[in-house]
Amino acid sequence: MEFDFAAEQPKFLMLMYGLVAFVAVVGGLLLLLDVVPAWFARRREGQIIAAAASGAPLPRRRKPREGLFALFFLLPTLLLLTIGLVVPAIRTTLLSLMDASGNDWVGLRNYGWMFSEDSIVRVLINTLVWVLLVPLVATSFGLLYAVMVDKARFEAVAKSLIFLPMAISFVGASIIWKFVYAYRGEGQEQIGLLNQIVVSLGAEPRQWLLDSPLNTLLLIVIMVWIQAGFAMVVLSAAIKAIPADIVEAARLDGVTPWQMFWQITMPSIRPALIVVVVTLSIATLKVFDIVRTSTNGNYDTSVIANEMYNQAFRYGQNGQGSALAVFLFILVIPIVIYQIRNLRQQREG
Repeated sequence: MEFDFAAEQPKFLMLMYGLVAFVAVVGGLLLLLDVVPAWFARRREGQIIAAAASGAPLPRRRKPREGLFALFFLLPTLLLLTIGLVVPAIRTTLLSLMDASGNDWVGLRNYGWMFSEDSIVRVLINTLVWVLLVPLVATSFGLLYAVMVDKARFEAVAKSLIFLPMAISFVGASIIWKFVYAYRGEGQEQIGLLNQIVVSLGAEPRQWLLDSPLNTLLLIVIMVWIQAGFAMVVLSAAIKAIPADIVEAARLDGVTPWQMFWQITMPSIRPALIVVVVTLSIATLKVFDIVRTSTNGNYDTSVIANEMYNQAFRYGQNGQGSALAVFLFILVIPIVIYQIRNLRQQREG
């Protein structure tokens, strides 16, 4: 088969435009972060050398110019935040008050639909279950891993294996676990690990991802499997940061390992625990890939992010999809505020 350059020319043009845009963006960032500051630094150095050679007083920095210089660096960030966050947030909020076409105002009707439609109430309940279980279970396993492998003989290898799922995308992890939950008809050889274990124990294989609410719990297992490694790394670092003199003094006092864990380790790593729980809570609220890949949100497994996508992009219900997006944003705000207050208290303490 011969390569038709003329037919592929539009693709090459798009590729060229992409490369030009990439070079322009990277070049612009380098100009802002390297060339421009270096030019000002050299200019300042020249002024200082000239003043020292002539015996004149050193030139003072002008505060207004420093303010303009800081604004010069902040403008790109403010522009990107406005385009990528502020404007979409305002537009989504307005769309949530409109009908499916986005032309007529319907007020709070979309929010009323959210809490009155049985299928959407199920979505909200599923999201609540995710948010309650994933941070708690993943943090617990991460803490257990951190305590067990701390100062073990093959600590580095164990931590690498536990952290390995973090290197896998949510989609990839979901595909792996779909094979674990795979089902073949009765009397056939089971390729799914879970069904193979069930058959070896003398029970009948099941279609695990079709049974509600068990299927939601099985999807939560995937998220926990991925995030437990993150929790372990953060908590392990916090445990190693506990001052050795405190640990040694506790041992001299004759505390048991259980007392050591609850009276020394847990209070010392409390800030790290809060960071892990908050991070996992936000990540869980936004979970989409696992549900989308595993069940497509069917069989009562959908969550807010998945239903938001369905309503806005599959069903053409822009108002309802935007209402779900706004509700998701509202759920994240208290967690973010709590984390900001916690960081402020740590800084002041």
